[in-house]
Amino acid sequence: MYGFLIAVGVLLLLSLIWMVYRIQTLVSVVKGSDKKIASSSNKVNAILFIVFLLGAGILMFWYSIKEFDNYNLPLASEHGAVTDNLFWITMAVTGVVFIITHILLFIFPYKYQYKESRKATFYPDNNKLEVIWTIVPAIVLAILVIGGWKAWSDITAPAPENAHVVEIMGYQFAWEIRYPGVDNVLGDHDYRLINEVNNPSGVDFSDKNSFDDFTSPVMVLPKGEPVLLKIRARDVLHSVFAPHMRLKMDAVPGMPTRFWFTPTKTTAEMRQELGDDEFVYEIACTEICGRGHFSMRREIRVVEPAEYQEWLKEQKPYIVNDPTLVENVSSELKELADITISEYK
Repeated sequence: MYGFLIAVGVLLLLSLIWMVYRIQTLVSVVKGSDKKIASSSNKVNAILFIVFLLGAGILMFWYSIKEFDNYNLPLASEHGAVTDNLFWITMAVTGVVFIITHILLFIFPYKYQYKESRKATFYPDNNKLEVIWTIVPAIVLAILVIGGWKAWSDITAPAPENAHVVEIMGYQFAWEIRYPGVDNVLGDHDYRLINEVNNPSGVDFSDKNSFDDFTSPVMVLPKGEPVLLKIRARDVLHSVFAPHMRLKMDAVPGMPTRFWFTPTKTTAEMRQELGDDEFVYEIACTEICGRGHFSMRREIRVVEPAEYQEWLKEQKPYIVNDPTLVENVSSELKELADITISEYK
């Protein structure tokens, strides 16, 4: 340990001595006492700009190609094709501009490195050039923004009438998934009714639409049919992210959001496509929501519509698993609740 500290101290001392030397050199240049204004380091630094340009450029292209499959995951939703198309158009436009500007950025210091025999040209302004580099980016960005706005409007617009409704609620540190049952209508909820023992979602059982609501540890979805995902948060800001579905939406406390989409590949089909028998679609939280953020993972299982309907029939509502949830409702609702409970027994 002491040896390491000594080595660090020596390095710091050498760095300090070097900095003092450089400061003295710069001061002598300013005072005019240094006869040679442009030292050999001027040319070395100019060459290093080119070396960095080539090295960083090669590394960027190599890494992008090497990791392509990791950031371009297989697509499993209809709207995802539009999202991917917008992404790659944006990447093409901004990528070309990025490459051109950075080539110029690193070539100019080499090409126009200081020389005592050359005098810089005073170039105060060029109105035509300023108009061009203002209007052209504005037009390009407007086109990109309009395309993104249209895609965003489509996925947040009212879902088709036949859409399957699923609610997902984020809390520290997990997801709670709720289905509306056979009526496809979710019951009301109220944060004041949240109970960690038997009602973590705060479902309001004074609403008869809640009687057939149920929860599931896995989000099961039918292939080829629209799904309306209703999103909310119980405590802090979370973010629902299903990469293969190209689905991402914040879960905001007190402000429900929604996202509708249509899965196009079952889990079994994706496993066959990837040659991975253990593959699962998943939901992750992409908002750093606290110490247990890493554990917010839920599986999505996409199945054929017939299999989905069979699975749906097998699920038991909250009140069937725990009849005490409706013990304090009105007598009229209690009769309806008892009928619902008897149907599942």
